[in-house]
Amino acid sequence: MMENLALQSYALLVAATLNAGTVLALASLGLLINEKAGIVNLGAEGMMLCAAIAGYAAVVHSGSDVLGFAAGMLAGAFMAAVFGVLVIWLNTNQYATGLALSLFGAGFSAFAGIAYVQARIPERPHYAVPWLSDMALLGPALFRQHPLAYGAIAFAAVLVWFLYRTRSGLILRSVGENPESAHALGYPVRRIRLAAVVTGGALCGLAGAYISIVYTPLWVEGMVAGKGWIALALTTFATWRPGRVLLGAYLFGGVTMLQFHLQGAGVDVPSQFLSMLPYLATIAVLALISRNPQWIRVNMPASIGKPFQPGG
Repeated sequence: MMENLALQSYALLVAATLNAGTVLALASLGLLINEKAGIVNLGAEGMMLCAAIAGYAAVVHSGSDVLGFAAGMLAGAFMAAVFGVLVIWLNTNQYATGLALSLFGAGFSAFAGIAYVQARIPERPHYAVPWLSDMALLGPALFRQHPLAYGAIAFAAVLVWFLYRTRSGLILRSVGENPESAHALGYPVRRIRLAAVVTGGALCGLAGAYISIVYTPLWVEGMVAGKGWIALALTTFATWRPGRVLLGAYLFGGVTMLQFHLQGAGVDVPSQFLSMLPYLATIAVLALISRNPQWIRVNMPASIGKPFQPGG
């Protein structure tokens, strides 16, 4: 009996890990697209917060999750477009502009969300893959997830194919590696970068909406709780590879869920320390990676964070 309970507990931990990892996977893959084009957007946290309240408000008023996800993606894409115009056409500093976007998003979402703190969305549906969800242990662990959890995995596979097997992906990577050469070949570097930034913002918006609609179906100020910053760190941790991003997202998702698993198991550790685990893991991983700078340089887009002016 005790063994069965332990196995069920581990199955629930795996399921929670996939759920938490989906948020990080969507946001990190979006930021990866930005950085492959040579743009660093530190505004992920703010975009996700604004998308979370936009998505939640849309579901409150419409009752439709699809409209909620669409609203979140539009909010993220709009904020990313503003950021893109500032850094790509007006050549503002990418890091300062991204930080300003993050601060703005935190403040604006708190203000806009005041009316939705007590609001409730319709009862959440339960998803299950036919037949597979009935399997012992594996069913509850892997096959009762929201469709977006599987969508994130599929998108990572598509992104690998796009970046390394298509002409468009090669152009995107060339813009991030050497924008001057791409411009000399006739490619519209600034428009490509803007398209990458907007796409990345839409994915960050989808991640933010997922938090407020699926992950924790409610609205609370600051509910993204640093996941945007972890997503930024994940792109470096994964050395700008989509497959590694996906694995890293589930690793950090597991660390996040581990705190609740340990608390439920009665482990006598202060809750504040357990809450620190995801951020301690982030710092530890980045510290380990920084010991081998060559590993980062081999995969890092050469022009990341650098402005580009045609004819400049």
